[in-house]
Amino acid sequence: MSVVRGDFDAPAAGGWPPAITIRSAAELRWLVGEVAPDQVLLLSAPGAAGFLGPQAWRALAALAPGFADALCCGAAAGDALAALRAGCRLVVLEGGCAAHAALSLAAAEVGARVLPARPPALDLQTLDLRRPFARAKLSEWRAKAAAPAHDTRASLR
Repeated sequence: MSVVRGDFDAPAAGGWPPAITIRSAAELRWLVGEVAPDQVLLLSAPGAAGFLGPQAWRALAALAPGFADALCCGAAAGDALAALRAGCRLVVLEGGCAAHAALSLAAAEVGARVLPARPPALDLQTLDLRRPFARAKLSEWRAKAAAPAHDTRASLR
């Protein structure tokens, strides 16, 4: 099981590494071969808690030991609670859900966190990673995501 590492309230880039949306074991296996665990946050597809389920997400995330991961629950508070019970330590509960505050308190009790919205993420589904252009786009995205906020070198090109 992968666990959330570090403090999500840290100042850099929202406090966690840049997110990449993962939809399959094949995408995840490829990504694990390309990046270090501290370089990305594995993010499920939007609303994946409802159609994939937290247990399946945990099994998928277990293929990437050491990587932080987040399960998106859409606006479904019940799915978020099920995710916390399944051991997810970072869940996304969107849409100004009325239960957000209560679920955040429950999450804190088990060392987890509930985010109010999906973080910006690169979606691997839009890239054919067999092609050099797609791999170059991923490398470019990683470089931008890793640049410090005050780094203006990219804007000088």
